Amino acid sequence: MTPTRILASCALALGALCAAAAAVAAGYPDRPIRLIVPTSPGSTADMVARVVAENLGKTLAQPLIVENLAGAAGIPGTRQLVSAKPDGYTLAIVSSNHAINPSLYKSMPYDSVKDITPISVIGTTPLVVVVAQNSPYRTMADLLKAARAQPGKINYGSSGSGSVLHLAGELLKSKAGVDMMHIPYRGGTALITDVMSGQIQVAFLAVPSVLAQVQAGKLHALAVSTPERVAALPDVPTLDEAGVKDYSYDAWISLIGPAGLPADIVQKLQSATQQAMREPAVLKTLTPQGFVAQGSSTELAVQTLAAEISKSQALVKAAAITVE
Repeated sequence: MTPTRILASCALALGALCAAAAAVAAGYPDRPIRLIVPTSPGSTADMVARVVAENLGKTLAQPLIVENLAGAAGIPGTRQLVSAKPDGYTLAIVSSNHAINPSLYKSMPYDSVKDITPISVIGTTPLVVVVAQNSPYRTMADLLKAARAQPGKINYGSSGSGSVLHLAGELLKSKAGVDMMHIPYRGGTALITDVMSGQIQVAFLAVPSVLAQVQAGKLHALAVSTPERVAALPDVPTLDEAGVKDYSYDAWISLIGPAGLPADIVQKLQSATQQAMREPAVLKTLTPQGFVAQGSSTELAVQTLAAEISKSQALVKAAAITVE
């Protein structure tokens, strides 16, 4: 066969493959989709996932079945995602831990970049610095003054070593030039209880997880972690406004699939996610809880993951954070 005929045959074969992929995407989905959430029920990621799943299901005309596979910083749940067939019927909602884990663990059962297909950044979750309602620290200035006067004496809690809440605290220490003692918890529920009681003096927590307690006067909010104020807490200053210049850190939540997910299916899912995150019903549910809806492009999802991995590497290294 001549080179010309070989090229022509390859072109025909490629055209047939593209047509087949388009045909698959055109009929997708034709059955329920499994949506893995590698966090516990009731977590911020789980709450967002269930709202998004309901609305994605309407757009795609097939239900998304949420399955919580919690534990070990989301690694077991994500491992199931990466081992799934890349046909669009197994997806996952991952959060900031996905970008932090490669810097924390010497050995991972998957590659956080190569073994997944980013689809869309669903949105971001601002963090808020909280203290007990009867705490002597009524402003960030109060807290920072005390921390500078008593290096290492003030404790701050997080949901675990290397968690987004831990890294937010380490960034504060670095930016503000203070030393505080880190107390890791296994999850956020007990941490919130101990902050309210004053056993833990201060903590970064996701706005949706403590908004009710702040509004009820059970916790006192000192500042939010984002460059702009949070709509759900309009009277709470940003850390930048409170004197910690250029501070910016939040949690993010993304929709991903296994590596090799066909481009047409990725596009269909991204478009449906973007539409869902603009639905009034979704915004009415999530915005008052402090969640910032996005529904980003796939390109931005890829860029966000790369940037977050790089940022996490720098923070983990600077703070010499290790996990067992």
